[in-house]
Amino acid sequence: MIIITVCVGSSCYLRGAHKIATAFEGSILRHGLRGKVELQGAFCMNRCLEGVAVSVNGEPLPRATEENCEDLFRRYVLGEVK
Repeated sequence: MIIITVCVGSSCYLRGAHKIATAFEGSILRHGLRGKVELQGAFCMNRCLEGVAVSVNGEPLPRATEENCEDLFRRYVLGEVK
């Protein structure tokens, strides 16, 4: 199981964490990966100055935005799905 974690702490929430989580959920559904990829929220991932904090299996992703979520998903998640 691949786990995508999106910070939903106050700083990340104000920067659009809910939009990023929605975008990743859409990617999971579009690629038919429900049951193989889990999306979860976490409070404060201690990366508040970097924008919305996102990780895949505990590894931080570079700056996630609503616009680049699909690219991040393809790069960091699709290659890991077995």
